[in-house]
Amino acid sequence: MLEKVIEERLRDEVKRLGGVAFKFVSPGNDGVPDRLVCLPGGRIAFIELKAPGKKPTPLQIRQMGRLQELGQMAFVIDSIEAVDEYIRMEGGGRS
Repeated sequence: MLEKVIEERLRDEVKRLGGVAFKFVSPGNDGVPDRLVCLPGGRIAFIELKAPGKKPTPLQIRQMGRLQELGQMAFVIDSIEAVDEYIRMEGGGRS
């Protein structure tokens, strides 16, 4: 499965919840997560997307750690199932 397919699923599910999943680029800050997810109620998360079996680089791990130290939610999502788990956690799971 391609990372692109996982990214599309995340974007579509976030939209279904009434949110947006911005493509996140921060010039001069390599290794930042791929998506900035903003959901109703002020919920924000940084998401690093990976193809199944792929791992974040040490720099990506460091950047996510910095965000988490600041009290931000930051996740690695590497499968459709992980997207669905994140959406359930946000209260938007399908029955």
